[in-house]
Amino acid sequence: MHESRVFKAVRVVGLTGLLLFTLVPIYVMISTAFKPLSDVQNYFTWFPTTITVRPFIDIWTTVPLARYFSNSVIVSLTSSVISVTLAVLAAYAISRYTFRGRQLFRMTVLSTQMFPGILFLLPLYLIYVNIGQLTGIRLTGNLLGLIITYLTFTLPFSIWMLVGYFNSIPRGLDEAATVDGASPIRTLVSIIVPAAKPGIVAVGIYSFMTSWSESLFASVLTDDNSKTLAVGLSEYSTQVSVYWNQTMAASLVVSVPVVVAFLLMQRYLVQGLTAGAVK
Repeated sequence: MHESRVFKAVRVVGLTGLLLFTLVPIYVMISTAFKPLSDVQNYFTWFPTTITVRPFIDIWTTVPLARYFSNSVIVSLTSSVISVTLAVLAAYAISRYTFRGRQLFRMTVLSTQMFPGILFLLPLYLIYVNIGQLTGIRLTGNLLGLIITYLTFTLPFSIWMLVGYFNSIPRGLDEAATVDGASPIRTLVSIIVPAAKPGIVAVGIYSFMTSWSESLFASVLTDDNSKTLAVGLSEYSTQVSVYWNQTMAASLVVSVPVVVAFLLMQRYLVQGLTAGAVK
């Protein structure tokens, strides 16, 4: 009984510390976003002396935040849609067909996740530069190169996840559709995709959030006109001063849509990740 009480006390203390560790930064971000610049320049205060919404107005003029926001939306949505489409086709082929090199392909796809992304930064940059010199297709300083880069990150994991999910769908559904005269593509679109909707949504959320928050490759492969939010937020820091209130306000503005979308799709995300991981 004594050990049980000690264990409960330790658990409560640990969970409380973890909760504070999570909520305090969120509170600091929200409270700082409503502070005047004078409250955050020279010293830190837990509570604003004056509550103001001015930082939420100034964030759009201090830096071209709207352009960065649209760039992030274009890159994230495009890379997510392409990644999900290719992953569905590849995972369906791996799950339902037997062909030479099938296992090697699966292992190769999975092995790409073992290397840190920073190892690919210099090789990708050199490849893009050489492609531009040889073909005239510019892949640096624009959104196209960034979209292709994010596909290399999200596609392998998406394929691996969907293979596990497709394997959990009974093959009898495919056989019944074939007996009814459906082609493989019709079977995929009409039978498999609706049954695998939680897994596909989970892969889409993963691809979108990965592209939305990435900053390392975006800082190297973009220019002033193609910067994304993850890179553009750093422009609130200048040689003269750092606009901490605007930085926090901009961070809050760009975080809310992603958080809301994540909460709305959380049910599908949990179902998709659980089914794919268990299989």
